[in-house]
Amino acid sequence: MTTDLTQFLLGAGFNLLVTLLIVRGVYYPVTQDKNFVFTFIGFNMIIYFVLGFLTSVEVGVGVGFGLFAIFSLLRYRTDEIPIREMTYLFILIALGVMNSLMHSGSLLQIGIANAVILVILFVLEKGWGFQFEANKRVAYDKIELIGPARSEELLADLRERTGIAVKRVEIGRIDLLHDMADLKIFYDEMPRLSAKRQSTTTRVLRDQHQLP
Repeated sequence: MTTDLTQFLLGAGFNLLVTLLIVRGVYYPVTQDKNFVFTFIGFNMIIYFVLGFLTSVEVGVGVGFGLFAIFSLLRYRTDEIPIREMTYLFILIALGVMNSLMHSGSLLQIGIANAVILVILFVLEKGWGFQFEANKRVAYDKIELIGPARSEELLADLRERTGIAVKRVEIGRIDLLHDMADLKIFYDEMPRLSAKRQSTTTRVLRDQHQLP
């Protein structure tokens, strides 16, 4: 009994450590969203403890993913969650399910799986080996430049007025009555800033260039 309790508590500590490394070390530096930090850690730990009290591995796994489905229906039908945060939520819930089986599975395999997940998330968040393209929608007032023959002039004007190295443009709705056009501009994504610095940069760009 004492051995089982010790394994259970050690597993809980290990699960919490990996969860904190993912949430605090990988996710939080990019977004600094308190609500999702609470959700990620709370979901992960409650799943671990619920499954830790179940003796059947088959039942435990089924209940774990069943809880994920139920919580998703109850909480997130009325509050849309971004796909990135939903992915983190699924990973951390699956992590709690996997780590709850530590006492009946291979400690080495579970440890390796945790380490691999942590490394993959870290690499993906850093964007190593990837070049991502970002986009913004802008309301544009020089519709005389939107013709194919003046595409280079359009790009040069957008670069000068927005301060963004625009690579290409997609033209949406054109309002001839008000001489306006909806454009989607594409550019190479800059390295991610912290949430506070990112919001400050966005405000400066909007103040200087009057972006919508």
